[in-house]
Amino acid sequence: MRALAVVELWAAPCCGQQRAGTDNCGGVIPQPTSNSGPECCPLTSPTALPSEVAKFDALAGEWWDPRGPMAPLHQMNPLRCRWIAGRLAAAHGRQGENLRGLTVLDVGCGAGLASEQLARYGAAVTGLDAAGAALGAARAHAAASGLDIEYRDGMPEDLVAEDRRFDAVVALEVIEHVEDRPAFLRALAALTRPGGIVFLSTLNRTARSFLFAKLGAEYVLRLLPRGTHQWSMFVTPAELTREARAAGLRLAAISGMAPGLPSQGWRATSDVAVNYIVALTRD
Repeated sequence: MRALAVVELWAAPCCGQQRAGTDNCGGVIPQPTSNSGPECCPLTSPTALPSEVAKFDALAGEWWDPRGPMAPLHQMNPLRCRWIAGRLAAAHGRQGENLRGLTVLDVGCGAGLASEQLARYGAAVTGLDAAGAALGAARAHAAASGLDIEYRDGMPEDLVAEDRRFDAVVALEVIEHVEDRPAFLRALAALTRPGGIVFLSTLNRTARSFLFAKLGAEYVLRLLPRGTHQWSMFVTPAELTREARAAGLRLAAISGMAPGLPSQGWRATSDVAVNYIVALTRD
């Protein structure tokens, strides 16, 4: 549910690493000059923007309405969760989407759309969000659905301080809303067990995403509330992969996501110009 940006974003390099050029459609990404892991830079400030937290907290009462302002998330959620579950299960030598016994942290879980689906695949899920009202909706919906999900109010750095570790960490349609992407990625890496996987889905910053995900979705079709996204905060695959590598995460898989016919739902595609999802392995 993200939009795009025409202006390049250049965050401060981690540990003095020099940034290479970007390819908005996810071309070859030069390796950073250092192989430093997630501990190379300390987490010194919160990664969440209070304005972004408040924006989504205000939608708490409508989060589970499949025809409400979160309709795009409802529509793409099956694809996102199948993509994640299939790769996580395969990484543990399992068939299908069997996540039984694996621990998953859902960062920016909102009212729990992805948390609930991953729990249905058998994962022990912890949902984390700084939006208290959305978490209230998540807890109520999980209880009504008979699902045992641990929901926590806070930010990734809070769980880092508790020395928590998970088999997988997911942050879906979140990173384009954080204040400090490199710090956010370091926190996700620190929360992932060595050899574990970080899954991110987001919006590319391209002319097409600006047209369809920002102007089209928010102003023409009104699929999302106006102001849901800032196109300048969208992130290209090249930027994301480079910043993830600096945090000790390596790109393992990438796929575009696109809406299909109403009867088919969203589908995976090689086109990453608008929505895309990545799997990153922890060193």
